[in-house]
Amino acid sequence: MCTAVCYRSDAFYFGRNLDLHCGYGENVVITPRNYEINMRCEQPIRAHYAMIGMAAVVDDFPLYYEATNERGLSMVGLSFPGNAVYRHLARGRDNVAPFEFIPWILARCACVDDARALLDKINLVNIDFSAQLPLSPLHWMISDKKCSIVAEPLKDGIKIYDDPFEVLTNNPPFAFHYTNASHYMGLSAGHAASRFREGIPMENYSLGMGALGLPGDYSSASRFIRALFVKENAVSEHNERSDVSQFFHILNAVAMPKGCVRAADGFEYTRYSSCCNADSGIYYYTTYDDPEIRAIRMHDVDLDRSRLYTFGVKGL
Repeated sequence: MCTAVCYRSDAFYFGRNLDLHCGYGENVVITPRNYEINMRCEQPIRAHYAMIGMAAVVDDFPLYYEATNERGLSMVGLSFPGNAVYRHLARGRDNVAPFEFIPWILARCACVDDARALLDKINLVNIDFSAQLPLSPLHWMISDKKCSIVAEPLKDGIKIYDDPFEVLTNNPPFAFHYTNASHYMGLSAGHAASRFREGIPMENYSLGMGALGLPGDYSSASRFIRALFVKENAVSEHNERSDVSQFFHILNAVAMPKGCVRAADGFEYTRYSSCCNADSGIYYYTTYDDPEIRAIRMHDVDLDRSRLYTFGVKGL
C-alpha cells in the first residue's frame, strides 16, 4: 500500500508515502553518472544521468522505491498485487527485471516523452533479485515538469496511461481510478450547494461541507481520491519552505497510522514520506517516528564518480 503524488508550485515536487509492515534497510541513495548499472539481461549502463531517491542497496545494486534524475524526471513503484504480470525473456525486446526498471528509465531518459519511447520496447521479465528477495508486484508512475504517465504490467501486456490526476495508489488498475474520479466531481473546498427546490430547509451549518462524501478510509481507491482532492486544493506561499511543508501535509492526509490497517504479517503503516524538488535535486523525507523534515542535496556531491552515495535515514 502506498500513495504517490506530484505537486506543482514555483517548482515541481514529486514524492510518496511508503506503507509497509517492515523495512528492508532503506537509505537515501545517489547514483552518480559513472556508476555501472549492471543489468541481468541487457548490457551494463556505464554512463548515464545521476539520480537520487530511497533505495535498499543489496550487493551494491540500488533497489529504488522512487527516484528523480538530474534532469528532473521522476519515477515511483507502488504495490500492485494480483494484477502485475511479468514475462519470460522475449527476443527483440529490452528485457528488464522489475527491480531494474527505475534505474533503466532514469539513467537514459530526460523527460516523459523519452520514457515513452523506451516503454515501447520494454519487456518486464520474471527474474527475482535473489532467493531472499523475490519480485514484488508493482506498477509505476513516471513524471516530469509537464505531465505524468502510469505503466502497468497486465495480463495482456504493459499498458501506458496518461495520468492527468498525477496521483497513483494501488489496486484496482489505473483504468478504474480514472473512471472512479468522476464520482467525486461535486467535491469542493467551499460551501455545499443545495440541488433541492427552494424552500427545502438546508444550510451550511459548518465549514468544509463542500467536501462531504470525501472518503476517509485507507483503501487505495479512497486514498487516490483524498490525495487528489487535497493536492488540487492545496495552496502555498510560493517559496521552498512553504511548498515542501504543503507537500508533506498532502501526504499526511493519506498517511496510515500504525494499527489501523492490518496485513497478513502485521500492521501496514507509513514508514516514510518523501518529497523531491525535481528542479533542484533536493530530496526531503520524514519517517514515522521522526517527523522532522530532513534534506539531501544531489548536487552537493561529486556526480561524476563511479560509486554509490548512501545516506542513513533517521528514524528507520
